Amino acid sequence: QVQLVESGGGMVQAGGSLRLSCAASRNIVIFNAMGWYRQAPGKQREMVAIFNEDDSTNYAESAKGRFAIYRDSAKNTMYLQMNNLKSEDTAVYLCHALVFGYPYWGQGTQVTVSS
Repeated sequence: QVQLVESGGGMVQAGGSLRLSCAASRNIVIFNAMGWYRQAPGKQREMVAIFNEDDSTNYAESAKGRFAIYRDSAKNTMYLQMNNLKSEDTAVYLCHALVFGYPYWGQGTQVTVSS
C-alpha cells in the first residue's frame, strides 16, 4: 500500500504562484511513474505534469513554461511549482503514482485562481 498526501493548495490571484507537495509513504525511487493531474468541476481529469518510468517528464500544453515538476527522493516528496496562474487553472490537483503496476491517488488539494 502507498499513501499519497497532497498539500499546498489555496486561493491565489491570477499571475500568482503556488507550490504543491505530494508526500509518499514509501520510497519514491521504486515508483514506476509519478505525476500531477487535475480535475475542474464538470470536466474530465487531465494530466498536468508527470515523471515517466525513464525519469523523463511530460507536461500538458497549458502547463508548459509555467509549471515545473520535480521531486526530492530523500523526502519521498514530489512537487509542482506553478507560476503565472490563470483562472482556468482552478481545479482539484491530485497526486498519482504507479507502483509495481498498481495506481495510487492522493485525496487532492484545491487550487482556486481568482481573476
